[in-house]
Amino acid sequence: MQRNRQHAFTLVEIMLVVVIIGILMTVVVVKLGGRQEEARITAAQADIRAYSQALDLYELDNGFYPTTEQGLAALVTKPTTPPEPRNWKGYLQTGLRNDPWGKPYIYRYPSERGRTGYDLFSAGPDGVEGTEDDITNWK
Repeated sequence: MQRNRQHAFTLVEIMLVVVIIGILMTVVVVKLGGRQEEARITAAQADIRAYSQALDLYELDNGFYPTTEQGLAALVTKPTTPPEPRNWKGYLQTGLRNDPWGKPYIYRYPSERGRTGYDLFSAGPDGVEGTEDDITNWK
C-alpha cells in the first residue's frame, strides 16, 4: 500500500532561511555602506578634472579664463559681460551639474590661494568651504 505523503517546509526551516538571509543582507550592507561616500568623492574628482579640461580649452581659445562672475556657466553659454571671448566654441555639451552632495561647484578666477590660474572645488561631504574634506583642483 502506498501512502500519499505531502512534503512541506516546517516553520523552523522557514525561520532558519529567513535568519540566514537577514545575516547575509547585513553583511552586504555593512561591506558596501562605506563605498557610497567613496563613490561620491570619486565622482566629484572626475567632474573637477572634466571642468578643468574645459576651462583650459577656453583659455587656449580665448587667451584668458572666465572671470569669477562669469563662472563655470561661461563653458556652456557665451559670456556677454567683459571680457567677452572672441573664439568661444562651447565647452560643455552636457551642461553643468552640482557636486554629488547637491551643491554647485565653486569657481574663482583669479585664484585666491596665491597661485596662478583658477580655483575650482567642491565643499565636499560636510558642505563647508575650507575644511579638510574639500575636493579641489590644487591637491
